[in-house]
Amino acid sequence: MFEPALVEQCVRLIDLCRSRNILLATAESCTGGLIAGLITSVPGSSDVFDRGFVTYSNEAKTEMIGVPASMIVHAGAVSEDVARAMAEGALRHSRASIAMAVTGVAGPGGGSELKPVGLVHCAVARRNGATQHQELRLGEIGRQAVRLATVACAIEMAYTSALAPALP
Repeated sequence: MFEPALVEQCVRLIDLCRSRNILLATAESCTGGLIAGLITSVPGSSDVFDRGFVTYSNEAKTEMIGVPASMIVHAGAVSEDVARAMAEGALRHSRASIAMAVTGVAGPGGGSELKPVGLVHCAVARRNGATQHQELRLGEIGRQAVRLATVACAIEMAYTSALAPALP
């Protein structure tokens, strides 16, 4: 289902999290659960994967993980603010130490001048730590390519976060 290189990247994350007793959670919009699907495709992932939230609609972002509706209205669902709030909300609503969140415009439609197709915001929150953010501007490379590039970004960001020294 997933490219071997992406699975290998995920196996590295799972192995690192297992060795450091880190639990993971996801909050996904444009990927619709692909990050959780990738993680759970790896045998033994139950050692490190706590839960995933597919928050495709704005209402789900608010109801499931506590993203303020006013933030969505003000910044837009596809924004750094919302991605950060999604990651932090996934932490609050799980047992995880690290939560990945993604929101974006996968296309082929739905883009605008300010938020074009291929714009994605990835965020990783760490319990008792800072929330990291990365903006991707992938362009109109196709819906699946945008979604898979987003999955790869989230996994890599989580890996970098898991490498950081343990927090109190």
